[in-house]
Amino acid sequence: MEASGKFICRQRQVVLFFVLLGLSQAGMEPRRYSVVEETEGSSFVTNLAKDLGLGQRELSKRGARVISKGNKLHLKLDQETGDLLLNEKLDREELCGHTDPCVLRFQVLLENPLQFFQAELQVIDINDHSPVFVDRDMLLKISESSPPGTTFPLKNAQDVDVGRNNIETYIISPNSYFRVLTRKSSDGSRYPELVLDKALDREQEPELRLTLTAQDGGSPPRSGIAQINIEVVDINDNAPEFEQSLYRVKIPEDSPIGFLIVTVSATDADIGVNGEISYSLFQASEEICKTFEINSMTGEIRLKNQLDFERIQFYEVNIEARDSGSFSGKCTVLTQVLDVNDNAPEITMSAFTRHIPENSPEAMVAVLSVSDLDSEENGKINCTIQDDLPFLLKSSLENFYTLVTERPLDRESQAEYNITITVTDLGTPRLKTQHSITVTVSDVNDNAPAFSQTTYTLRVRENNSPALHIGSVSATDRDSGANAQVTYSLLPPADPQLPLASLVSINADNGQLFALRSLDYEALQAFEFGVRAADRGSPALSSQARVRVLVLDDNDNAPFVLYPPQNGSAPCTELVPRAAEAGYLVTKVVAVDGDSGQNAWLSYQLLKATEPGLFGVWAHNGEVRTARLLSERDAVKHRLVVLVRDNGEPPRSASVTLHVLLVDGFSQPYLPLPEVAAAEARADPLIVYLVVALASVSSLFLFSVLVFVTVRLCRRSRAASAGRCSGPEGHFPGHLVDVSGTGTLSQSYQYEVCLRGGSGTSEFKFLKPNVPNFQGHSPGPEIEENANFRNDFGFSIQ
Repeated sequence: MEASGKFICRQRQVVLFFVLLGLSQAGMEPRRYSVVEETEGSSFVTNLAKDLGLGQRELSKRGARVISKGNKLHLKLDQETGDLLLNEKLDREELCGHTDPCVLRFQVLLENPLQFFQAELQVIDINDHSPVFVDRDMLLKISESSPPGTTFPLKNAQDVDVGRNNIETYIISPNSYFRVLTRKSSDGSRYPELVLDKALDREQEPELRLTLTAQDGGSPPRSGIAQINIEVVDINDNAPEFEQSLYRVKIPEDSPIGFLIVTVSATDADIGVNGEISYSLFQASEEICKTFEINSMTGEIRLKNQLDFERIQFYEVNIEARDSGSFSGKCTVLTQVLDVNDNAPEITMSAFTRHIPENSPEAMVAVLSVSDLDSEENGKINCTIQDDLPFLLKSSLENFYTLVTERPLDRESQAEYNITITVTDLGTPRLKTQHSITVTVSDVNDNAPAFSQTTYTLRVRENNSPALHIGSVSATDRDSGANAQVTYSLLPPADPQLPLASLVSINADNGQLFALRSLDYEALQAFEFGVRAADRGSPALSSQARVRVLVLDDNDNAPFVLYPPQNGSAPCTELVPRAAEAGYLVTKVVAVDGDSGQNAWLSYQLLKATEPGLFGVWAHNGEVRTARLLSERDAVKHRLVVLVRDNGEPPRSASVTLHVLLVDGFSQPYLPLPEVAAAEARADPLIVYLVVALASVSSLFLFSVLVFVTVRLCRRSRAASAGRCSGPEGHFPGHLVDVSGTGTLSQSYQYEVCLRGGSGTSEFKFLKPNVPNFQGHSPGPEIEENANFRNDFGFSIQ
């Protein structure tokens, strides 16, 4: 964060200084320095720190650099000492040719804060080249009739040095007839002109051989020589004359090779052989000979090589018209090269920052310069970038631009920008150059992780194995790098009683949730907790989500039978009168299941019966009813096995055994069931012996017949009177069995069990469902029927 702050501060300084210095430097004259050509590399030029009024180490701190057009670095800057040194040995002729003075322009760039200084380096010429004649052997044919004072232009020498080091004078070897004059042409070059001082006599001296010396003004001077062979010819008193002594032509630089520039014309008053004229280039430099050609017969001057306005703008071409004799005429063709828009603009990047932090205010991206080798409108330049980018291109010094951000950038909206800098000139047709740069927006931790859901609902089945993966939470961060690395953690539960640490754990890297121990639906149906997702930025950002875990019920509890009770020492017996009709309610099996949902849906089924088809069990409520009318042939005692099954997968079940006793007489209730008799026999052996003894006494048979008749009579006499278990006549102490509406029971039931007789050997139970509240409705017909039924023994079944 500290580095980012320094960077932002530095950018603000750059922008501020850039505006101020752009105004202050606009009218400042460039600093001028000079160096002699051929000076060795690393030679001292000046101390920039002193020239700019800066401290010795301030240049290094401010990131000083030397830049020049086209990034051709002829100079280098020692940032420690502030010395400006030559980067290499300079050759003035290679750099500037004939241009004098030879000036190299460069700029000094201070980056922090941004500041420009214009400067010039003049390369001073030394006399390191000798004059050279293109034609070292010249032939002159001079008529003997030429009067003294006649001049004969000679081919000049070439010297690539400039100024005093160029050709200063021409010297002719001593002779009796000629002297040489040094003339100066319009372009500043000097050429020799031979002057006849004494009339020639072919008969006395038909030819002369002279030596012409070209000498420059250097110190020490250098020279070059050429031989002049003079032939004295017979008289030819008319020289060719041109129609114009000076021709002025203009030609576009993109003219094709072979283009006709001009046609020169000369006439000769002589006739015959002396009047035949031929044309040629006169005193032509190597450059002119490579660029132009002339038809010796017609005088047509055509383009021999491609022109380049940016290199040479004017040509002075001398034309000679010579007759067959020794006479010749001269004219000059001044050729002006017209500029065409044949050079595309150039872009030079001086500074470039590839990575820009997001959310930063105006930041400098690049410093660049543009140039065009063309002139006037063809050299004027417009510099632009795309309109749909958050960047601005600001102009500073001449042809210098800075690329800055227009507003703070957001990496999450766009992480990278491809900027195309387009430079277009104003020529016809317009030429343009494009330079593309890529700017990357570096990330700042400004986005908190975001969960895919604000609330997660997970479902896990009970009795799970420990460390079971129950689900995952997921959060994403729009940042990048460490700012986008998300870690997950559990929040403290809102309920301090919830042992969250022993229930669930979370993988900090991927958000996977695990159940730490086996869950029990019957103990905990659901619980809720919070999850935090935090990134690794500085400072770290986080967000929260809620997770609700629902424990799904598993069928891990078998049905439990509440009635008839299963833990009694003696089985429960249900009494059914033989006069009961079909559908008579015998009893109701009551069961519950600790599970929930369909795992607690109970169904009832008659598994076994002494007489199949006599009794039936309602599948949904467990009511045991008679399936048909009872008959005398039906057995007295019946054993029913009822299966109670839940609806789970796999289903669980429980069974209960019911004992049903069919009664149709008074004595019937005193008959014990075989199981009860066996139990009592085991409990009291004396009773067993007594039964055996009584059975063996045949004398009691008659007594038994009489007792039977008496009982029948008594039953008929008591049929009209109602007896209650709790009345004075009854010997049936009663107790109630309460079964609340749990499990699959829709309401509470109360069963009254009545006993008659004084001994434990005659125990009978009568059922009466006691419904506390029918919500305004009368009980069902079967309940009323059973409540009002009076059997043949005179007992009421309640």
